[in-house]
Amino acid sequence: MYKETRLFRSEFVPMRGLDHHVLTWTSGQGAALPPLVLLHGWMDVAASYQFMVDAFTDAFAAGRTIIAPDWRGFGQTGLLPSGWQADSYWFADYLADLDHLLDHYAPGQAVDLVGHSMGGNVAMLYAGVRPARICRLVNLEGFGLPASRPSQAAGRLAQWMDGLKSVQRGEMALKSYDDVGGVAQRLIKTNPRLTPDKALWLASHWARPDASGQWRILGNPAHKVPSAQLYRVDEVLEIYQRIIAPVLAVEASGDSMAQWWKGKYSLDEYHERLGQVPDARVAVVEDAGHMLHHDQPEALARLIEAFLA
Repeated sequence: MYKETRLFRSEFVPMRGLDHHVLTWTSGQGAALPPLVLLHGWMDVAASYQFMVDAFTDAFAAGRTIIAPDWRGFGQTGLLPSGWQADSYWFADYLADLDHLLDHYAPGQAVDLVGHSMGGNVAMLYAGVRPARICRLVNLEGFGLPASRPSQAAGRLAQWMDGLKSVQRGEMALKSYDDVGGVAQRLIKTNPRLTPDKALWLASHWARPDASGQWRILGNPAHKVPSAQLYRVDEVLEIYQRIIAPVLAVEASGDSMAQWWKGKYSLDEYHERLGQVPDARVAVVEDAGHMLHHDQPEALARLIEAFLA
């Protein structure tokens, strides 16, 4: 199994009615530099950043606190105090959760922010809504979504309501596995670049055994319910224009956009949207897919270190 070189501290922080699970890495040399906050993507967990954190140089990590939360409904930030699980999720809640997280760990202080995929989308919006809270921002394949049309609103609300019923019937339940090795194989199937040692390590943080010994993914299946709200590109671009932090948009050489959207939304369209950000630049990580922090953690660490310097 992969052996981490920088150990994290695991803690729970009460915020907005939930105990949020948060990992922190510290160098033990004080915190002279802005905190670095890492936001994971959809159906992922904070520990997913371990390989990249290990790849940071000692000089970069010295004097810097690194903070990575499990988003609500992912990892160990799963249940409401009553034990009732949410049956759907609202994107604005992620921004509010991040706002409270920064109030807790960095009150009155600006931070450096890294977000992957969904986490990158949250980071970009937050940086436009709370521009003074962000020093620099690294967006790892947080492309946003295809533009929507008002005519889709009724159908989307119907999809959302149907999805709630599907969750209640158990039709969206996540697959369980006999052992941690089965979870690791599932991770490798999704990302063939993931090496077995890293897959096994990540599987032990991505899933947990239940009372019957079955390993279950640490994610609420309600995340699979389509959003009730349309993705309004005009609103997103207005927020992008308010970002004052320098932005590094990092892409993997493997074209995730073409795989996902099949022509409905392209990399060129994403780059046009980035043009609304006052200070944005693009970097590409070679020989990497969407999970580039797993595929090329060293190359990604060098990019982030240079940008934050």
